[in-house]
Amino acid sequence: MICVICKHGETQPGMVTVTLQRNECIVILKGVPTDVCDNCGEYYLSDTVTEQVLQRAEVAINNGAEVEILRYAA
Repeated sequence: MICVICKHGETQPGMVTVTLQRNECIVILKGVPTDVCDNCGEYYLSDTVTEQVLQRAEVAINNGAEVEILRYAA
């Protein structure tokens, strides 16, 4: 698909690191599968992956993590 941010690049399957922050908690997920723009680097998570990322972040926050680094595994 054409990137909606830069309007020039095409997205290709790839892996990214996603960083989320809520208040004082930071959750980093490495190796998240996504489509990445080959021009600007913007990434697009599928609905399923987004749901899993948010669930894992919520668990880390509920466990009282200040900084949590996780490897994504489907």
